[in-house]
Amino acid sequence: MQNVSFDGGFSDPVYTSQAVFRAVMDAFSSPGTVASLSGHATGPAPLCAAASAILLTLADYDTPVWFEGEATQDAAAWLTFHTGAPAASDPSKAALVVLSEGGHPAQWEDFSRGTVNYPDRSATVLLPVRSLIDGTPLELSGPGIETTRQIAPDGLGPEFVAWAQGNHAAYPLGLDLVLVCNGDTLALPRTTRIREI
Repeated sequence: MQNVSFDGGFSDPVYTSQAVFRAVMDAFSSPGTVASLSGHATGPAPLCAAASAILLTLADYDTPVWFEGEATQDAAAWLTFHTGAPAASDPSKAALVVLSEGGHPAQWEDFSRGTVNYPDRSATVLLPVRSLIDGTPLELSGPGIETTRQIAPDGLGPEFVAWAQGNHAAYPLGLDLVLVCNGDTLALPRTTRIREI
């Protein structure tokens, strides 16, 4: 880690974090809808604008964050500088997980899925994708979706749907997933049923 830039944080932390929080909560309450978080924050690579804004909003001193992959030290140092969030060395202890693009779901087994008594102690997982609209069509159903909703993210991999179905079947345990691409995001909470069309 050399010459880390700590620029790119919120210009108005209180107002912006409230606006981003509302957008993220709306995305979770309406799974599969795209929320724009452009123009709020720009963290070091590999963080995109949406991931940067979400992390600045959700992370704090009590929120260990685990980064997957190499060359993430600058991003971790940037986040700690702005939020106080510690970088987790153990993925099972992370409250927030930042994956690298193209990760395999088999590698996600170490993340916390909560417990029967405390299902809310599961990890929220940020997954970067190449696009939110140019991939394989998927059908969503469940809470927050009147009938069904279609999405087509590009970059989830062929194993994703089977993983997502297992994740949903484990409810109330499981991971809540947030797809990020450039300045846009969509949420796939564990309550959402996902099938390939």
